[in-house]
Amino acid sequence: MYRLNLFLVAFFVLHFAGAAMAAPRVVTSIKPVGDLVQAVMEGVGQPELLIPAGSSPHLYALKPSERLAAEQAEVVFWIGPQVERALVKVLQSTKPMTRIVHLAQAPGIELLPARSGGAWDQHGHAEKGHGKHSHGKHGIDGHLWLSPANAAAIVQAAAKALSDVDPTNAGRYAANAEAALQRLKTLDAELAAQLEPVRDKPFIVFHDAYQYFERSYRLSAAGSVLVSPEAMSSAGRVRDLRNKIRMSGAVCVFAEPQFEPRLVQTLIEGTTARTGTLDPLGAGLPSGLTGYEQLLRGLAENMVACLKVKTK
Repeated sequence: MYRLNLFLVAFFVLHFAGAAMAAPRVVTSIKPVGDLVQAVMEGVGQPELLIPAGSSPHLYALKPSERLAAEQAEVVFWIGPQVERALVKVLQSTKPMTRIVHLAQAPGIELLPARSGGAWDQHGHAEKGHGKHSHGKHGIDGHLWLSPANAAAIVQAAAKALSDVDPTNAGRYAANAEAALQRLKTLDAELAAQLEPVRDKPFIVFHDAYQYFERSYRLSAAGSVLVSPEAMSSAGRVRDLRNKIRMSGAVCVFAEPQFEPRLVQTLIEGTTARTGTLDPLGAGLPSGLTGYEQLLRGLAENMVACLKVKTK
């Protein structure tokens, strides 16, 4: 009897201790956000991803199971309605105690104004001086995770929110965040050196998802195939962009795995531009900070491969 009672006491102690240490239920909207949040949660738990990396968050419709996951979460991380439109109504149905972290409003995030049209002034976008809160009539560009500086701000926002909800593991979150910040600093320096030789090479992207990456490394994007992810390019816009390629000397036109690439092939007909692929979401990459690092390294590697002048 004594051994049985001892066993029961040990069982309940371990059970309730485990419950006290259990990670909060966390969901993230898109993979890059999930990777950064997972870096903070390392050793405590793992966030649940709502929108698959192979799908465009601008167009994705949540499945019932994904809606339920968001509604039952204790913490939800998302960029904002500029990116994940499908989450706007869902987040209105979450529990009253749910912590919703709107990352576009997080401390330390630098926001850039959305660019209009499909052809931009070649150098105007790369200059410093855009005000943090001045976004013009077109609103903000929501693709903020492609800046290492903004990634660092996301890590810090995640550590703060998770520590508030789960103070038992606050020390672990803080230590993980500090380690992630050091890796992001190293990554930023690495990418700056890698992209320096192609800074002045003009290029066209499929949709305007890379402004934060361009600004971080002062790259020379000249336009986008799509005005917005929801609208296909008209014949007139294709003609304008083809002229832009010729006039700017655009070296490369980049497609994306989330969209049909045929427009890119149409666009380069009759020009000397090459084609490449950029993925702003990291489809097929591992999860966690390693996945985020590979995402940005992949952008840099694919840009350099397509933009670098090939010698015979």
